[in-house]
Amino acid sequence: MAHDPKKIPHPPRRDFIRASVVSVTGLVMPAIWTSSKAASKRVVVRDSGGVYTDVYTRALYKPFQAATGIEVVGVASNAEPTAQVRSIVETGSKTWDMAELSFPAIYFLSRGQKPYLEPHQLSKDAAVSKIPAQFIDPYAVGHNVYTTLMTYRTDVRKGNASPSSWQDFWDVKGFPGRRALRKFPFDTIEEALMASGVTPGGVYPCDLDKAFRSLDKIKPNVDIWWTSGAQCEQLLQSGEVALASTWLARVLPAIESGAPLAVSWNGHVYGPQAFGILKGGDNVDACRRFVAFCADPKRQAEVASTLAVGPTHPDAFKFIDAARAKNLPTFPDNLRRGVRIEPSYWPAHQDAAIERFNDWILS
Repeated sequence: MAHDPKKIPHPPRRDFIRASVVSVTGLVMPAIWTSSKAASKRVVVRDSGGVYTDVYTRALYKPFQAATGIEVVGVASNAEPTAQVRSIVETGSKTWDMAELSFPAIYFLSRGQKPYLEPHQLSKDAAVSKIPAQFIDPYAVGHNVYTTLMTYRTDVRKGNASPSSWQDFWDVKGFPGRRALRKFPFDTIEEALMASGVTPGGVYPCDLDKAFRSLDKIKPNVDIWWTSGAQCEQLLQSGEVALASTWLARVLPAIESGAPLAVSWNGHVYGPQAFGILKGGDNVDACRRFVAFCADPKRQAEVASTLAVGPTHPDAFKFIDAARAKNLPTFPDNLRRGVRIEPSYWPAHQDAAIERFNDWILS
């Protein structure tokens, strides 16, 4: 199926983390991984599909095969595939060797009496060791970062100022215009807390009572509660709304194509993506080798030069166009203004938050 490169789909969000209840060439490798046995292997990885599979195939899968002889095959699935991962491990079906997951999903699948993922054991790898701790988990090495942030049409003004915070988004008199927020508690709760004055560093654990009091204030002025990235992008591009919470993956291509849109990096909500290695698979060592390969800064730079994601290796920015780099979530000036999703929070609180949010939205 053909894919419009301007319609970049969002990475798997933290929707329904508990899905069973509610999917360089030339990189130097350790000698132990260059055996003929390793060269005959084939690993299957679940990814986000669409343009993600296309970009990963070009920037990661094919170069890895060229460098190692190990074939990597991408298989798409919807949303966070935690139920599928658990089923594969429990039944021993070995359908996938790896799955691209958010850190909350990694946390959910790796903590507990029966972990469903293998630890990466790559802390001494040269590239992995340079990735900041906030993008590393014992069971995952983040290879890119997605984000949710405020997007506005460039004619939204308060005197000579543009909106620059979630407090400005809530300021309907100072910054008039139709508004849209996500019809789901993930990200929306964090945004509401920052709008009420909570600092980015104080968002977690989320004070749900305070968040819903903040949402009560903006609710009469939210014209549309969006449910998909494509919908939100269209609302902004058409001018149907003037301000919205959005996924960068949806709006950055539009901005780079000349749409009259801009973003604020203050209080953006970001999280790493990683390839989790399924426990008990036949190709664990090959998977670890692939994870290390994805940590290479040149490989990450190639991905981030096409997809609206941030690299996790700081040196990747040496290989990314300067104008593009400033529009990515891990660019240093952007990263410091954001809120890192706390991996342990949503797996423990999502059920109660979703139920409360659904009741609230209907009230």
